[in-house]
Amino acid sequence: MSLSSGFTQADGETPAPPPLIGALLRVPFETVRDRMLAGLHERGFTDLVAAHLDVFQYPGPENQRPLQLATQTRMTKQALNYLLGQLQQLGYLTRETDDSDQRSKRIRLTPRGHAATTAIREIVQDLETEWGQQLGAQKFAQLHDLLTQLYAIATPTNDQA
Repeated sequence: MSLSSGFTQADGETPAPPPLIGALLRVPFETVRDRMLAGLHERGFTDLVAAHLDVFQYPGPENQRPLQLATQTRMTKQALNYLLGQLQQLGYLTRETDDSDQRSKRIRLTPRGHAATTAIREIVQDLETEWGQQLGAQKFAQLHDLLTQLYAIATPTNDQA
């Protein structure tokens, strides 16, 4: 069976070309985000919205400067500071003066923020288990290994940043 056999254009008749890597990564990514938000809500973090997930994305905001986090999340400083302000009001984090540079701030997670990050990891691990069962342990391990290699290739080093 070819990959393109299940894909059609919007008109429903013309076969679509097989999806490229962007779509193949985007759809599972969207599933992960949807599960994360639903799982957080199920665990009582009902005040979080999808935009907040960007702040919590791996490796997380703990001990980062807002500018570092804005770069990591590919957000403007203004957009990130808006989300940080919301999360601070909701009790997930604080912004404290950086001991090494009094002009800067560092993000610190509160106990509620740490609980949310723990919940996110558990939710994603549950989804990984589910996908592992659907794909089979060997195939999922291979997928994880390949994505880990791709992550290393695509993650800029300090020299490249």
